[in-house]
Amino acid sequence: MDTVHVRWVERRQFVGWDEKGHGIVMDGPSNGAGEGTGIRPIELVLYGLAGCTAMDVVSVLEKKRLDVRGVEIKVTGEPYMDGFPHYYKEIDLEYVVIGVDIPDAAVARAIELSETKYCSVKGTLGPQVRVTTSFRVVAPAAPGPSASLGEQHA
Repeated sequence: MDTVHVRWVERRQFVGWDEKGHGIVMDGPSNGAGEGTGIRPIELVLYGLAGCTAMDVVSVLEKKRLDVRGVEIKVTGEPYMDGFPHYYKEIDLEYVVIGVDIPDAAVARAIELSETKYCSVKGTLGPQVRVTTSFRVVAPAAPGPSASLGEQHA
């Protein structure tokens, strides 16, 4: 069973931590009752979704023995604000997979498996949340010239 703790600090600021001591600061926006000193709780959904699916995608691509060097995901959420509770009605994930000779089809399949089978956060979202994805695969940057410390150039 997962357990986290949340404690009120002041105004709308809260701190949270898990059983291993990992912590997070949450706060409301400064244009409201908060001071903007932490992540808004609803944004944690975006962080959780991105982290969950990124772990899945890396795992699937590594199992295919592909040379994955990095994964970055930009996540945007369109909030439903017409009533309560507020939630994200649309979430878009834009993946950038960095690696050598990674087929687009392998990335598409890894994302599909994450969305439909593995990602617990995605599975927690209700049917009212529309999730869209896109991706691109890029080659890693070529290494540049290197110089050791103390080396001088004329």
